[in-house]
Amino acid sequence: MAKPAPSASKNLCNSPTLAETPLTELKGVGASMSAKLAALHLHSIQDVLFHLPLRYEDRSRVYPIAGLLPGQRGYICGEVELAPQVKFGKRRSMVLRIADGSGAVTLRFFHFSAAQKAALSVGARLACFGELRRGPGGNEMVHPEYKVLGAQQSVETSDKLTPIYPAGDGVQQRTLRRLVDQSFTLLVKQPERLADYLRGVPAAGVQLPGLVESLQLVHNPPVTVSVAELLERRHPCQRRLAFEELLAHTLSLQQLRVATRRQPAAALQNGKVLFDQLLAQLGFPLTGAQNRVISELYDDLASGQPTLRLVQGDVGSGKTVVAAAALLAAVASGEQAAMMAPTELLAEQHYLNFCQWLEPLGIRIGWVAGRVKGKQRREMLQELSSGDLQIAIGTHALFQADIEFKSLALVVIDEQHRFGVDQRLALRDKGLAANRMPHQITMTATPIPRTLAMSAYADLDVSVIDELPPGRTPVTTVAISEERRADVTTRVRKACEQGRQAYWVCPLIEDSEALQCQAAETTAAQLTEELSGLRVALIHGRMKAVEKQTIMAAFKNRESDLLVATTVIEVGVDVPNASLMIIENAERLGLSQLHQLRGRVGRGQAESSCVLMYKSPLGRMAKSRLSILRETNDGFRIANRDLELRGPGEVLGTRQTGLVTMRVADLLRDAGLLPEVREVAENLALNQPELAERLVDRWLGSRARYGEV
Repeated sequence: MAKPAPSASKNLCNSPTLAETPLTELKGVGASMSAKLAALHLHSIQDVLFHLPLRYEDRSRVYPIAGLLPGQRGYICGEVELAPQVKFGKRRSMVLRIADGSGAVTLRFFHFSAAQKAALSVGARLACFGELRRGPGGNEMVHPEYKVLGAQQSVETSDKLTPIYPAGDGVQQRTLRRLVDQSFTLLVKQPERLADYLRGVPAAGVQLPGLVESLQLVHNPPVTVSVAELLERRHPCQRRLAFEELLAHTLSLQQLRVATRRQPAAALQNGKVLFDQLLAQLGFPLTGAQNRVISELYDDLASGQPTLRLVQGDVGSGKTVVAAAALLAAVASGEQAAMMAPTELLAEQHYLNFCQWLEPLGIRIGWVAGRVKGKQRREMLQELSSGDLQIAIGTHALFQADIEFKSLALVVIDEQHRFGVDQRLALRDKGLAANRMPHQITMTATPIPRTLAMSAYADLDVSVIDELPPGRTPVTTVAISEERRADVTTRVRKACEQGRQAYWVCPLIEDSEALQCQAAETTAAQLTEELSGLRVALIHGRMKAVEKQTIMAAFKNRESDLLVATTVIEVGVDVPNASLMIIENAERLGLSQLHQLRGRVGRGQAESSCVLMYKSPLGRMAKSRLSILRETNDGFRIANRDLELRGPGEVLGTRQTGLVTMRVADLLRDAGLLPEVREVAENLALNQPELAERLVDRWLGSRARYGEV
């Protein structure tokens, strides 16, 4: 592996680097524009050069109006043949029509002025660029870019593809293009002001193009470059930038790992004695995978260095027992532990399970949720701060300001992708007492694809529970149109008459919990009427905690046959006798959520089924989701497909932070670069740490802290 040239990190001219040069040195950037650009994280000229296009438009030719097809973007030129008219409907708009001899098209504007209307009189020649769409009165362009031409003036086409950038309030595309052009003028005059940190480093066996060459092509590609190759980010210059971006992310996480490992943590003794007592009480053996992961956790917790471990396991693989083993290590050492779950229902179930399992061992457990109020809450807060409560189980309420622990030594986060990064940081910070870092274990039943774990979790150790307990039966999955609802209800009746139980899930209709609960109530009433003789129960998120507990306990004890529910039952619910899952409007849900819901059945000996009911017609992405669920019960295959469909930010729950919202790299497409990236990262961290810092700052800046969780 060739090392980056040492000179790459040095500023060889007397001028400040472009990273040190503020945007106010560019023409047209004053205090007001600076503030708008700062909202796009643009502060220096280097920031502008690394503000990369989202897509490109071909403005190299003018199409005859009849030659541009609906859905296609391009230049057209014609004379106004129908003067502007203001139309009133749902939205006020101004429409006019231009023609060029081959055809005519309507132009529609929702934002316009009297001066604009006056300039677009009959006979005016217009050059327009936009997307042709089918409108109510024929083909139209909505808000095209346009220019009024003189009698002999021709359309100004370009020999470059036109970049389209991420923009913001008050920052137009033409502003960004102008800033990029000015920045390149400076860069071409003094290329040494922008360090090429990867000069001489090969990637995947191919010599990387230079930095300036790569940026020039990405910002101003000639029309001879394949647009498809650019849009797919497969051009060598884009791959060069992707390599550097992946390298910066990897270095950032490695730096965080090193910094975290330097901090002290409580050395938790092996909790095996307590855990063996628990297992004797439970009366079932662990799988080999569970034993292996527990051993890895105990080694971590005893090290005196902060544990940072991700525990992955498919639905039903036994992660809760593994979590109990970790919590017992803290208790055995006289410390406190906390476990956070994303919903009150799941937190309650963990609380009830752990009370049943651990209270016979003399361990005191507290439940922390938003609905715990008054005297009960005051007592709980006092017992946490005094250390009388050894384990706290709760929702995001665990990181509220008034929650204080005496000695929080371990944090276990269940279904970690459901929490925002800021929330996970806040809980972690609860344990930063006595100058020590709490151990942190994150758990998920939504397996993280290896590609994603290599980059987004480069600072974590990863354990995989890759074995299901004996007795779990594969779930057969079918997709059925809601037009066959009568067949589905017949199937529910048959299953219940055979002594089994079923779930009927009503997903979110709109972004409103109230409407979701109302839909579930309506469905429960309809099914009670249609399935007379069966005992139909209802559960949703707006019920009181005690009411939900009672309903779930009754269902588990076979006091009801069919449970109509919202997605509050997505995780953690364990009813072995339930063998049928019906999911309405399945096309509205993501793959991981559907897989989680399906995991509520197949937990006993009986053959189990999941019915995905959908509304026709299905979109392309919805078809893909339902298809992969019919094909496999393998959570890792599903996770990879979920990553392809949704992107890493949504899969990880970090979309709101920008942690893995990459500008040019793609964790699936560029997976082949990752082994080389990690090798270069280790080399830089060891031999050129200052250069590594500059790389991280170039691509991440202040966002690097989010890797801490």
